[in-house]
Amino acid sequence: MNLLLPDFRVRQRDYLLEISRALTQELDLDKLLERILHISIEILAGQAGLIALRSENQGWSIHVSSGLTPAFLKYIEPYLAEIPPDSQDPEAMELPEINRILSELTESASMGLFTGVGLPMVARTRVVGVIYIFRAYAKIFSANDRMILGSFANQAAIAVQNAQLYTQLSEETQRLNAVLDTVADGILILAPDNRIERCNPAFSRMITLPLESILHKTHEEIIRWASPPNGLTLEKAEAGGWPLTPSAHLYIEGDLQRNNQPPLPVSITYAPLLSAEGALVNTIASVRDITRFRQADELKSTFISIISHELKTPVALIKGYVSTLRREDAKWDRAIVRDSLQVIEEEADRLTLLIENLLDASRLQAGGLTLKRNDICVPDLVQRLTKRFQTQTTRHKFAIHFPEDFPIILADETRLEQVFSNLINNAIKYAPEGDIRIHGQVQPEQVIICVSDQGPGIAPEDIPHVFDRFYRAPDMARQTKGAGLGLYLTRAIVEAHGGRIWVDQEAGKGARICFSLPRN
Repeated sequence: MNLLLPDFRVRQRDYLLEISRALTQELDLDKLLERILHISIEILAGQAGLIALRSENQGWSIHVSSGLTPAFLKYIEPYLAEIPPDSQDPEAMELPEINRILSELTESASMGLFTGVGLPMVARTRVVGVIYIFRAYAKIFSANDRMILGSFANQAAIAVQNAQLYTQLSEETQRLNAVLDTVADGILILAPDNRIERCNPAFSRMITLPLESILHKTHEEIIRWASPPNGLTLEKAEAGGWPLTPSAHLYIEGDLQRNNQPPLPVSITYAPLLSAEGALVNTIASVRDITRFRQADELKSTFISIISHELKTPVALIKGYVSTLRREDAKWDRAIVRDSLQVIEEEADRLTLLIENLLDASRLQAGGLTLKRNDICVPDLVQRLTKRFQTQTTRHKFAIHFPEDFPIILADETRLEQVFSNLINNAIKYAPEGDIRIHGQVQPEQVIICVSDQGPGIAPEDIPHVFDRFYRAPDMARQTKGAGLGLYLTRAIVEAHGGRIWVDQEAGKGARICFSLPRN
């Protein structure tokens, strides 16, 4: 018996043509599969159906069904998952196995009341899936019927493949957007005429302009240099014929002008995207904030300048005094020899301190300072240190005040001595004369210790930087020796103990530096 009657067949052909056009317009995979299944059930006069899709990695799985109970679907799925993949010829090996399994399961579950019809979905020689329809009568088709159904299944397979490609493209686009939106570097995608087609939020923040003010502008309107950059600009490079090859990257550094902000040091790498014919499709510009790199270079230059000066001075003094004492044409009395040896010893101690500070700074960068904690009586430590420093100055007097209930502190005595030595030494160095006060106070969770002098104090603009490595106030740097490491190491030691350090001074009352240490 021919199930597709002649009058119905004519109408069916027109219906299939209309459906084929509609399927090619639907790109949502889930909606497309539901529509294909609904049409298939209607064409084949079925009662239920399912569509199973084939994945190269995960095998066969049911993606959509109609008229089937969840229990029956759960019963079918393990059988589909066990079908061995055949990468060579899945149409000849896997599709017949799918039909055999589903037919047997259908007859077994319905006790012979239902049969099944499978329509293989093959698009461009690739097996996409299978449409399986459950019916209450035998599967008898004429050659013409099979041609119509096969044509529909193939059209459906192409539509599914297109939808899968569209879904894959959408996912790739979402991933690309996520990368562009979260990457720290600024990204610009330029059209061949150098108009900005895409800009990520990082670049918008860099240049302090909203995205809508950047898009569709020319590269030259947005990338404006505060001074001549280091390297060829994009416009000059293109005038010279850039790019000649896909790997012809362009690199430039300079200060980028911004909206109502100081110029920003950046590096920009331009990478061309060429078509198969060699035509420029896009230029990808990657913009990186190089402020830290520039600061590192400046810090290196500062370090070399300061250390070379600080090393030369004591070495020159030591050499000068030794050369003088070694002269054979002169005889020196004991007082001159004693004074000369004292200078040599002091300069040697200064060199030793400088080297130790440099080593400590290197240890800090390598992973912090190691502390050997013991019970410390801070007032006794301060008394011992100030007696030693008092022998070095006659222009200063020490005033020490700690409350009687000042607690024992668990700390590294050597490092804590280094903290006090740096603070006291700075007070002697920068205050011409007067009292140097060391004051302690007790709080429930911490102790606070302050060292103050009666010198000119710290300028307000220098306060945020006094604990930075190699920083020296411009005015003081010309008048006093130092490498700018003392307060940097002092802060590191205090913070390693779990405390903090700060400048606490009042105008006209000298410098006052305080630090806290936890009681426990």
